[in-house]
Amino acid sequence: MKESKRTVLFLLLGSFFIANALVAEFIGVKIFSVEKTLGLTPISWEVFGNKLSFNMTVGVLLWPIVFIMTDIINEYFGRSGVKLFSYIAAIMISYSFLAVFAGIKVTPADFWMIRETSNGSIDMQEAYAQIFGQGLWIIAGSLVAFLIGQLIDVTVFHYIKTKTGNKYLWLRATGSTVISQLIDSFVVLFIAFYLGAGWDMNLVLGISLINFIYKLSVALLLTPLLYGVHAIIDSYLGKELAASMMREAQEK
Repeated sequence: MKESKRTVLFLLLGSFFIANALVAEFIGVKIFSVEKTLGLTPISWEVFGNKLSFNMTVGVLLWPIVFIMTDIINEYFGRSGVKLFSYIAAIMISYSFLAVFAGIKVTPADFWMIRETSNGSIDMQEAYAQIFGQGLWIIAGSLVAFLIGQLIDVTVFHYIKTKTGNKYLWLRATGSTVISQLIDSFVVLFIAFYLGAGWDMNLVLGISLINFIYKLSVALLLTPLLYGVHAIIDSYLGKELAASMMREAQEK
């Protein structure tokens, strides 16, 4: 029974982790205004000489869930569990983009090409390619940043846990997220837009900072959810098995 619960939890957390990472990549092509979504007037901060507001990729709606799953998997299955699912997620994302690339390249049916709407005609092939097709630099930046961020997150989380034991879940979860996302926010933009599109470094730094502030704010707001998930898992496993798995996780 104990092994069955351990296996079910491992598969459930890993599947949810990979699904969120994969979906976040595909919905991330849309840019939205955080302020307008909340019914607020967009701010205009001057950051590194550029006036910026909180315009984010829609992917940031799901990445905080990935952060929580990372910390929970680390808590019960250790660094090896997080690394395994991170590598699988990266492989699945790469495979998915190859599948989408093939979907864009196949010849569309004539009747599907043009769609009439109340706002005029839509070139469906062009729309399909624009929505699903992303530049290679963006894909590369996203994957590299994801893997670097995950490896840093799991290392910092484990380090803090060795110093504090099972106490202060909020500290190891928030601390690991702060450091990993500071680096992640910069790496993805540096590769995708500084190397790939020739953006000015000050613009890259400014947008990276805005992204980091958003991610940090959401991570702090989701701390109660982290404790809630932790409590549900402890209840499912039972105190004895949960404590045993967390001890083993510290050694992995």
